[in-house]
Amino acid sequence: MSVTTSLLALVLCGLATYACRALGVLLSSRVSQSSAIFQWVSCVTYAMIAALTSRMIFLPSGVLANVPVWMRLVICGIAIVTMHFGRRNGMVLSLTVGVLLVCTYAYGFL
Repeated sequence: MSVTTSLLALVLCGLATYACRALGVLLSSRVSQSSAIFQWVSCVTYAMIAALTSRMIFLPSGVLANVPVWMRLVICGIAIVTMHFGRRNGMVLSLTVGVLLVCTYAYGFL
C-alpha cells in the first residue's frame, strides 16, 4: 500500500469518526436518558464490555495467552479492588493494571 493510500484512508477514517461524533452532539439534546432506546443501548454497551473482558480473561489471543489464567484472574481482582478504593479514577486503574502486567512479564510469566 502506498503512502498516499494510507494517508487517504487515515483522513477518511478520521472524518467518519468525527462526523459520527458531531451527529451525536447535535442529536444529544433530543434524546432522553430515560427513554427505552437509550436504556437498551446502555445495556448492549455494558454487555459488549463484559463479553470482551471475559474473552480476554478466559480465551486470550497473542501474548496474553502465555499468561496463566490464575494470574489474569488475580490481576482482574486487584483491578476491581483498585477501582473500588480508587474512587473510580480511570488513571489509577489503568496504571495499576499496566504495572501488574509489566511485573508479570518481568518475572517470567510471559
